[in-house]
Amino acid sequence: MEGEPTLRLRIFNLNCWAIRYLSKRRQQRVRLIGDTLRQEGFDLVLLQEVWSEQDYSELKVKLAGCYPFSHYFRSGVIGSGLCVFSRFPILDTLLYQYSLNGYPYMLQHGDWFCGKSVGLVVMKISGIIFNVYVTHLHAEYCRDKDAYLPHRLVQAWELAQFIRNKVEEHWAGPSHSSWVPGRAGKDSHPCPHRHTSKAADVVLLGGDLNMHPEDVGIRLLRGWTGLQDAFAEAMHFEGCKNGCTLVPDNCFTDKSELLPFPLGIRIDYILYKAISSFTVKCEELKTTTGRAPGMDIPFSDHEAVMATLHIQRQGQPAGATLGTADPALADVVTEARTEVGAGLRAARRQRYSSGRMAVLALLLLLLQAAAALATLAGLGAEQPFPKLSFCLLAFLALGVLVLATGLHLFHTMEVKMLHGTEDQMWMVLRALQERPSEG
Repeated sequence: MEGEPTLRLRIFNLNCWAIRYLSKRRQQRVRLIGDTLRQEGFDLVLLQEVWSEQDYSELKVKLAGCYPFSHYFRSGVIGSGLCVFSRFPILDTLLYQYSLNGYPYMLQHGDWFCGKSVGLVVMKISGIIFNVYVTHLHAEYCRDKDAYLPHRLVQAWELAQFIRNKVEEHWAGPSHSSWVPGRAGKDSHPCPHRHTSKAADVVLLGGDLNMHPEDVGIRLLRGWTGLQDAFAEAMHFEGCKNGCTLVPDNCFTDKSELLPFPLGIRIDYILYKAISSFTVKCEELKTTTGRAPGMDIPFSDHEAVMATLHIQRQGQPAGATLGTADPALADVVTEARTEVGAGLRAARRQRYSSGRMAVLALLLLLLQAAAALATLAGLGAEQPFPKLSFCLLAFLALGVLVLATGLHLFHTMEVKMLHGTEDQMWMVLRALQERPSEG
């Protein structure tokens, strides 16, 4: 409505690249990020890759005066790296850990140990309920042969489902819970505190999605939730060309990875949507452009994304829905389901290979055990191999058995998660295809 006051919200989003012992000049950059946030006075700060709780604690102390409310999301072996700082009270929090997140044996990448997740904080600002999500999806290490694409698509799908469910669900009450899909029955719910209360009015999502704007995962996420891209909707933009957040000019980026993209790539986003009787417009979007103001280094290997949103009440409530009737959505879901299906077939092959290896190792152990028992019982000739070699072979077979069994169990779970996601996408696709005929 024309006479309604407008809420102006300034948001800061950054992948901080703060890996303890590995990230260059980490402590100096974390202090620089804290100093800048304290000076700029944003309303909401969404950070990723703050892997050290000590770094978070130092930021919390430094920013306590201007951002009195904060939360750090703990997940996985190393942590989720996600945290939120806010000028406004945080009413509730929830953490969802993605069901698939790479492979434990890919140590050089390490995503599996990080417990990639999406964190939710609920806030009430000037009478408006905000569901604010911060996330970090699995990295893309090779665009031409992206072995992690099925996992990242599962994460994008689960993120979209999580956003839809939490907006359309009426819930309240202080809680902090963490759940992992597959650990409960099919009728169970991730949040145990379900009550009748006010649903979200506005949804905000910020994070490093590790996907280009044209990638199927982004199109799936935006199409299934109806979220708008702040960069695409901004009335004024200032920063790196095309809104890129990983650019060759940054001294911390790996230049070889950006050779196909001379201008850089855009993988960090601020997305938003009004749910009920409100409108949200992006007045301005900015990115940093390399070096921090007055410094010889940037904040991170990523550029920060800063958005100024205007939220205003309009006429009658539109209803708390996040769906979209876009006919192209069916094509996007089909494309995503095809990629997940390819990942499912690869996971089945890996499960079969690891299972076969485990069976062969077990047979070798049984043969050795039979030979040893026969020798001890005096039923056979003397041991044909030296005892040391015999023992080493036994330990090798045992090690292969344990490793192969572990891999078989892991790939079995991977198959189940990929198959479950494929089934979910098929049901959604069928509903989308039937919708026009019902109209």
